[in-house]
Amino acid sequence: MKKIQYALVSALMLLAASCNFTEEIHLQEDGSGKLSINFDGSEMMDMAGDELTKTNEKAIDSIISFKDFLEEKKDSIAQLSQEEQEKLKKLESFNMRMVMDPEKKVMKFDLFSEFKDVSDVNDAFAAFQDASSIGNNSSPQQGQMKPADQPTEVYYTFKKNKFTRKAEIIDQELFQQQLDSLEGAEMFLSGSTYTLKYHFPKKIKSTTAEAATFSQDGKTLIYEVNFLDLMKNPSLLDLEVELEK
Repeated sequence: MKKIQYALVSALMLLAASCNFTEEIHLQEDGSGKLSINFDGSEMMDMAGDELTKTNEKAIDSIISFKDFLEEKKDSIAQLSQEEQEKLKKLESFNMRMVMDPEKKVMKFDLFSEFKDVSDVNDAFAAFQDASSIGNNSSPQQGQMKPADQPTEVYYTFKKNKFTRKAEIIDQELFQQQLDSLEGAEMFLSGSTYTLKYHFPKKIKSTTAEAATFSQDGKTLIYEVNFLDLMKNPSLLDLEVELEK
C-alpha cells in the first residue's frame, strides 16, 4: 500500500506540472450518473526519455479507494476541525485508477465517482487537488491531512431537460493569490488544456458553449479551453445545455 501511495503522490506532483485534464460526466435521465477527471501523461513520459527507466520503478496498474484511505487515517482526521473533516468526507465516494509504466512510457489516471443527483457533484478539479493534498505522505500527521482551501466552487444542475455548469469565486483574496502564483508559470502552462466531455441521455438541442463540438449521435458535448485562461477566469466553462424532449 505504501508503494501505491508513493506512486500516487509522485503522479499528482507530475500532474501539477502538466495540466491536460478532461472532466467527463455520463448523465442519466433521472439525474444520476458518473463523474470522472482523467489525465494522460504518456506524452510527457515520452519527452522524459530514458531517464525514467533508470529509476527501477515497476509498472503499476492500481485502483485506490479514498474511502479506505480515509478510514485508515481516521485518527488523524478526527483531530481536524469539523469544516476540514467535511471537506475530506467529500472524497469518500472517489476512486482513482492509476496506470504507470516507465519502460513503456505510459502514465494515465482516472479519478471517478458515481452520483445519485448531479447537483451533489463536487468540483472535479477541486477534488483532484484535495486528493493531492492528503496524499503527501504514506503516514500523514494532522497538519498534512488538511485539504487545500479552494477559491472557487463549481455547481451543476439538471432539471427539465436543461443542464448547467457554473463556477463561482468564493474567496477573492485566495483567488488573487492563486493568480499571483501563476505568473512564473504562464509560459509553461500556455499549451495546457481543460476539456469538458459530457454525455447526455438525449440529443442536444442547444448550448451556450458556441465553440463546443458534438458526437455523431448528438448526445455528447466536447468543449476545450486553455488551462491558463481557465485559471484566470473560472467562469470560462460556464454553460447551459438544453436537450430535446
